[in-house]
Amino acid sequence: MNPSVPLPDPTDPAADPFRRLVAIMARLRGEGGCPWDREQNHQSLVPYLIEESYEVKESIDRGDMEGLREELGDLLLQAVFHAQLAREAGRFDIDDVLRGICSKLITRHPHVFGNVEVASSAEVLQNWEQIKLGEKKNREEAPSRLGGVPKQLPALLRAHRVQEKAARVGFDWEQVRDVFAKVREEIGELEAAVAAGSAAGVQAEIGDILFAIVNLARFLKVQSELALHECVERFIRRFRYIEERAAEQNRNLEDMSLAEMDALWNEAKEHESNSL
Repeated sequence: MNPSVPLPDPTDPAADPFRRLVAIMARLRGEGGCPWDREQNHQSLVPYLIEESYEVKESIDRGDMEGLREELGDLLLQAVFHAQLAREAGRFDIDDVLRGICSKLITRHPHVFGNVEVASSAEVLQNWEQIKLGEKKNREEAPSRLGGVPKQLPALLRAHRVQEKAARVGFDWEQVRDVFAKVREEIGELEAAVAAGSAAGVQAEIGDILFAIVNLARFLKVQSELALHECVERFIRRFRYIEERAAEQNRNLEDMSLAEMDALWNEAKEHESNSL
């Protein structure tokens, strides 16, 4: 670690806001600080990091700028918290984190900070991957064009990112009709696996179908993770409509036929359409 800038008084509202946040975190983790904060480690904080990321997304989806301001603060706190843990272990501190990201952004944008010329955002992404691959070689890692996609990402999002990276070197379908054909092919292979009674084959073919659907969504400029999220929300809204209408009729869902529930489902869809 390089010598860090001295931290201000955590209670000083006139201090630089970012340095003040770092000071507050150090105080919470220090002797006589917060018992909960002092008990945490990198692994225990992972669920909070993921949760805060999704809360940022929800604020963006709602168009809630005040909520976004607050949630970005919560997300920033997670970065500062992890950096404080690393500082205590003698590995790095928040200044090392900031120096690293500044250096990376300048290195990976030679068309802005250097003399490289680009004609499109696609060229920007190609250059980014080339530079990133070179950095991995310098670190003596086994480089791959598909590196840098975290295993912990939601599966649909991870599939989308992997496909994007492969597409940047030309490993991609040429026409959307080819992707439709691939989806139909995978459905046929699933039907064959079901007919054969192969549990492992069924699981593999379900995965292939989902991967092909992500490819189709990518070709159609749709984020499959977001599309599925919205679909689940629609399902919940419509199912709750069925529950509410059943309650109005003093009936239990368990006593209703599928046809009756399906009729209420269609009512919910019509109600949504009329509300648009």
